[in-house]
Amino acid sequence: MGRRWVHLVLGGALLMPFFLLTSVFVPLVVDGANPFLDVAWQFVAFGGALPPAALAALLFPVLRPLEVAAVRSLCGVPAERLAEEPAVSWAARRRTALWFVAHLLAGGIVSGMTLSAPPAAVVLLLLPFADPLRHTALPDAFHGVLGPLTGLALLALVVGTACGAGALLGRAAPVLLGPTPADRLAAAERRAAELASRNRLARELHDAVGHALSAVTLQAGAARRVLDTDPEFARRALVAIEETTRDAVAELDTVLGLLRAEDGSDPAAPAPTLDGLAALLDRTRAAGVPVEATVEGPCAGLAPVVSREAYRIVQEGLSNALRHAGPVPVRLHLGVREGELLIRVENPVAGAGVAAGPAARPGGGRGLRGIAERARLLGGAATAAERDGVWRLTARLPLPGAGTGTEAGTGTGTGTEEW
Repeated sequence: MGRRWVHLVLGGALLMPFFLLTSVFVPLVVDGANPFLDVAWQFVAFGGALPPAALAALLFPVLRPLEVAAVRSLCGVPAERLAEEPAVSWAARRRTALWFVAHLLAGGIVSGMTLSAPPAAVVLLLLPFADPLRHTALPDAFHGVLGPLTGLALLALVVGTACGAGALLGRAAPVLLGPTPADRLAAAERRAAELASRNRLARELHDAVGHALSAVTLQAGAARRVLDTDPEFARRALVAIEETTRDAVAELDTVLGLLRAEDGSDPAAPAPTLDGLAALLDRTRAAGVPVEATVEGPCAGLAPVVSREAYRIVQEGLSNALRHAGPVPVRLHLGVREGELLIRVENPVAGAGVAAGPAARPGGGRGLRGIAERARLLGGAATAAERDGVWRLTARLPLPGAGTGTEAGTGTGTGTEEW
């Protein structure tokens, strides 16, 4: 009750500038009008102050978050039912203007009653007991019991009006200050953009760090096994580990640069593209995985976005082979044909007829889903399947300016999974 009364008094205070402006303007339009002395003209000025208040709410979108803050703290309305952003659309502005007028109207009435009714009630309550008050111009009936009863009735009227007006405003606040359909759509779009950004960062981290860790694990294991019998090989493995981790730190800085770019800071070095494919293959071979790579067509001159995503897809395909099949021969094929980039990664599975994909690892599966998401974002498709003891990952990425029609990759067979 107390906070809602403060909220209503705040509305009366906000009404005062508009009321004074109207009180000055009315005598200029109507001869003999004096809102400062004539009670009737005061009510006219009170009513005339509401349209300028509505106009101010229409012209100043920032008024809505200010009113929302007052309603949330003084009226006890939950924050999730209110809109925190400025009223951008005209539908939101009209609702805000209607709320502002209701707030100022109720606040003006309650503030006026608060200023006038309590003093009158005190006089009526003390009328039968104070001799100086008996000489007032009130009827004799008020000098008896009627005076105190009338005073109590005035106080009850103020309290009841404040309670009723506060309750009505509390119910109207979610309707008039709550999010409009346009606000909900904008919030959903912002949420979708945030989720897309988080997924993008997760993919980048998974691909950049996961490949390096898989390669380092195999390199360290090989070095440990031959440390006593072949120190030279162990030394080469340690050098490969050093180079792999150095490249992983550089790629991690690139991923963190995406965060800095979203914060408005300068991003780090650009993400790797197919220009760095040779270094990626060298690191994979250093882990003990023989990689046979064939490239058809001008892959070096691809659009940056296609080249960047293709690099990540190849990186994740090699990482899957390292993680799930170990140091087995891997065949990589890249080709530009019919307006699209074809990527195919093949490797023997751990056991005949058993898929070596992430489905065999509890908690895994993010790598292939990331590949599928990368392909879909470019309008392409990706498939992964085990067939005749060979795990085959195929991705097709359409090239800019070559049309958007694509078809899902080959690799249909036992255990085919398509995203």
